Amino acid sequence: MDKLKCLSFFKCRRKENAEVAPENLHANENDENQERGNWSKKSDYLLSMIGYAVGLGNVWRFPYLTYNNGGGAFLIPYVIMLALAGLPLFFLECSMGQFSSLGPVSVWRILPLFQGVGITMVLISLFVTIYYNVIIAYSLYYLFASFQRELPWSKCSISWADGNCSRSPFVTHCNVSISINEIFQVNKSWVDANNLTCINGSEVYQTGQLPSEQYWNKVALQRSSGLDETGVIVWYLALCLLLSWLIVGAALFKGIKSSGKVVYFTALFPYVVLLILVIRGATLEGAAKGISYYIGAQSNFAKLKDAEVWKDAATQIFYSLSVAWGGLVALSSYNKFNNNCYSDAIVVCVTNCLTSVFAGFAIFSILGHMAHISGKEVTQVVKSGFDLAFIAYPEALAQLPGGPFWSVLFFFMLLTLGLDSQFASIETITTTIQDLFPKVMKKMRAPITLGCCLVLFFLGLICVTQAGIYWVNLIDHFCAGWGILIAAILEIIGVIWIYGGNRFIDDIEMMIGAKRWIFWLWWRTCWFVITPILLMSILIWSVIQFRRPKYGQIPYPNWGVALGWCMITFCIIWIPIMAIINIIQAKGNIFQRIATCCRPAANWGPYLEKHRGERYENMLDSKKETNHEISNISDSRKPE
Repeated sequence: MDKLKCLSFFKCRRKENAEVAPENLHANENDENQERGNWSKKSDYLLSMIGYAVGLGNVWRFPYLTYNNGGGAFLIPYVIMLALAGLPLFFLECSMGQFSSLGPVSVWRILPLFQGVGITMVLISLFVTIYYNVIIAYSLYYLFASFQRELPWSKCSISWADGNCSRSPFVTHCNVSISINEIFQVNKSWVDANNLTCINGSEVYQTGQLPSEQYWNKVALQRSSGLDETGVIVWYLALCLLLSWLIVGAALFKGIKSSGKVVYFTALFPYVVLLILVIRGATLEGAAKGISYYIGAQSNFAKLKDAEVWKDAATQIFYSLSVAWGGLVALSSYNKFNNNCYSDAIVVCVTNCLTSVFAGFAIFSILGHMAHISGKEVTQVVKSGFDLAFIAYPEALAQLPGGPFWSVLFFFMLLTLGLDSQFASIETITTTIQDLFPKVMKKMRAPITLGCCLVLFFLGLICVTQAGIYWVNLIDHFCAGWGILIAAILEIIGVIWIYGGNRFIDDIEMMIGAKRWIFWLWWRTCWFVITPILLMSILIWSVIQFRRPKYGQIPYPNWGVALGWCMITFCIIWIPIMAIINIIQAKGNIFQRIATCCRPAANWGPYLEKHRGERYENMLDSKKETNHEISNISDSRKPE
């Protein structure tokens, strides 16, 4: 049958073994793969993977989930889900990328029917990079704002605070006696204006808004009333967004050769800051109480009976490891063929999870101190997500001696955590372009990379308007959810159930060497049964539990929700589209066409001829091809 074709934009490029051109900044003479390039050192790759996996969620989501789901008891389902779902998917994606030396779209030569899965991964990564850099811009703004003698959110400033700004509850109404036997409940401001006195015990208290909360909403964001009120572009956030994209572009203009060096700082510096914060937090009064709520005496093992806890553990592992985003395949595609991707997967996954646990000590020790000095329970000050990063934690830091110093450290840590995750996301996009247009990328890698950053900057400007936080939340709610789950489910079904789990294991053994059957028993059990069932369960649960998005207590308009559905539909619609296109372009009756699309493409296999061995000796190679389209894929594909 004829070779499966793709749309011109997604055309499957043939592998070339040409000598590296002088202008190819992506490879050097020491690289095994002169066409695509390789990581300069193993440590470049490992730190890039750790930086990609360890992101903002490890600091602002995991500690809250642990506290909310039974404290130390939550670590039990967390570790179990790491072994059953996270690690198997992580190892699978690393192996796919390294074996083929291809990015997330071209790697689906393994199964042309599912080529759209790779496109979905890249499109979702593209949407996420738009708002993720906005969060980095927030961190930059707070970092710059921290270089002052006194943190601007340390007290209620007359220039931006209103009457609700207070660290303690304040009186809104009380009873007053105007004449004998006449008692009225009146507004406290009226009482003060008329020089009256409230009757003891009649005061009505209202919880005030923290200075850090009003600063976040009124100064940093200049937040509007909702998605309907776009407002103007907040100029200083736009400048911070531009700076963040310039940093990303500068780090990636030579691809992995430059980003692989930058991550030595961006991946390691957060650990230095976390260690400093843990040590400082441990010396504060109330820290022990905060830790006890996080992972100590307040742990509630009865929570393990709650299915919601297990769902949260599986979801956190899934998103924390960044599987099914395309980045793991892209970064692994630059490995040397015989790199031990198995040990790499173990190291990165364990490091990621230990980082999450360690970050919780830094967060809860200082929140415990904040609760102590404010006379509140830890449960009243603990937050998650934006509320933790830009309200609760800055509020706690403002009350420490030398608050500006600790604030600079914290927001610099958030900046570096976000940047190395962003590096990998952009590398996912540029790797896809590299696979589709290799000759163009040879000559114009830097301009194309910087061009991508510039386009994404302009697309992100809507997220730095006065309604920007609503857009960030909307994209995150829809694009970083179901689409990734669907891609992951189809990925494991396609590779393990259709391509063949045993065949895939043979491919891995070509890279890391033959293993005893007992070694693969666990991986077979997870890949064939446990992991797909867990992913499907999470997807079904997410559909059942779906709620309309809202920011705080502000609901989204119908058009906003519809736009969210359009975004995720645009991402996943390529799965059936590419399947239909490939089936139409195959030959034979409908069953023969589907069968053809369920077989590897003729050019699937190790990138370099020296690694193909007998199993892939008939793999199509550019040296043996002419410029016309090759036909008869059934005769040319590798033996099963």
